Parts: sequence; structure tokens; C-alpha cells
Amino acid sequence: MTLNWKIGGVALGLVFFLAVLLVKPIGVSTQFVILDGIIADVVNPELVTKTDDGYTSTNAYLAKSGGKYAKSVADPLNYSFIFVIAMMVGAYLSAMMRGGNGVDENKLPAIHYDNFGDSPMKRYAIAFIGGFIVLYGARLAGGCTSGHMMSGMMQTALSGYIFAAGAFAAAVPVAMMMYKKG
Repeated sequence: MTLNWKIGGVALGLVFFLAVLLVKPIGVSTQFVILDGIIADVVNPELVTKTDDGYTSTNAYLAKSGGKYAKSVADPLNYSFIFVIAMMVGAYLSAMMRGGNGVDENKLPAIHYDNFGDSPMKRYAIAFIGGFIVLYGARLAGGCTSGHMMSGMMQTALSGYIFAAGAFAAAVPVAMMMYKKG
């Protein structure tokens, strides 16, 4: 079962519009910091503390914005964190509805095999390294593609358009370097 890209694009736009209208703009990368904080708080219970004014942390990043991130670490059952969990569950359900987990090697484009071979471990390593670099860059930029580019452009924020231009200015040459054959 395959979703037509036009229908998928309209559906994605509708989801972003409804999120901004009803709750807040969509952003995802901060929730990885929150997950790190949740894990670190289990290891070091003194990382996040409740004060009379709210929450604070011994970590400067979690303590910033009046302890907003520290509060999310202490109480992760909030809209943003649940949204990220729901995205992962939705991706899994989508894969299952398409007929499995993608183990069938014929699902990758031929250009991938031409450049990297057919080793699953190499494919996983490339995906992990790429994901790490993107997440690192997102945190360095103070937000991710969904927050800066998609939500930002939808709200006509200049920073969203600048981020989009920068993302494509980096992505196109990197793709050309990675996929020289084919």
C-alpha cells in the first residue's frame, strides 16, 4: 500500500496547520534533549529539582527559559514529548501497513547499491551517522527542520526561509558527493 505523494503532502500540510492553530508549532529536536535529560535524571537524581518557582537543573541548558526544559524532564507527559513518541509509533505502523520492516533489499534505489553495495550494516551505519549529524546540526541551530523550516515557513518567519535555503545549499552538494555513481 503506497500513499500518493500529493495526498501525503496535503495531509502533512494539514497536520502542521492544525498543530499551529490548535496547540503550537511543531518542533522535534528539543525532545531528544528532553529524553537525554530524563535518562540523565535517572542516573543523577539531583539533575532536576523542583523549586518554589517551578523547576531548575544543575545543567545550564535544562535550567534556561525559566526551567522550562527541566520541567519537561521532570514531567515528560506533555504534548511535545507525546508527539515525538506518536511519530515513532506512526512510522512503525506505516511500515507494517506497507508490508514489513523494509528488509527486502529491492526497496532501495539502484543508485544506493552502485555507491555503497548491499551490506545492511553499512546501510545502518550511514543512516545512523547521517541522523547524528542532522540532530547535532539541529541542536546547534536551535531547532530542527520541522520547527525552523516547515513550521517557520508556514508562519512566514524569515528565519524559516533562511534555514530552508541553507539546508538545501548543504544537502545538494552532499548528495552529489555521496552518490557519484549512477
